[in-house]
Amino acid sequence: MAQSHSRAVRFAHAFSLEGVEGTFPSGTYVVEETTEPVEGLTFVGYRRTKTTIELPWSGSSNFSRQLVEIDPAALETALARDALAIAQNAQQAPSTP
Repeated sequence: MAQSHSRAVRFAHAFSLEGVEGTFPSGTYVVEETTEPVEGLTFVGYRRTKTTIELPWSGSSNFSRQLVEIDPAALETALARDALAIAQNAQQAPSTP
C-alpha cells in the first residue's frame, strides 16, 4: 500500500526547477513524496514512486495553485543553489562594529 509524506521546503530566493517551466517566488512550498513497499525483501523497505510540489499557477493570482510532479534530484539541486546564495549574501554583508 502506497504512503504519502508531506514536508515544507523554504526558498529564500526566487527559484526554478529543472523540467518545470518558469521561475517561482521565494517562500514556503509543500512537497509530497509517495512511497510504496518493496516486495520480496527480508526487511521492510520502501521506494519513492512520485514527488510533487505545490506551485503558483503561472499567469494567475497567488490563490491559484498547481501540483507538479518533479524529479527529487531537481528539488535538491534548487535547494542547494538557494543555500549557496544565502551563504554568499552573508559573506558580502558588511559587518557592524
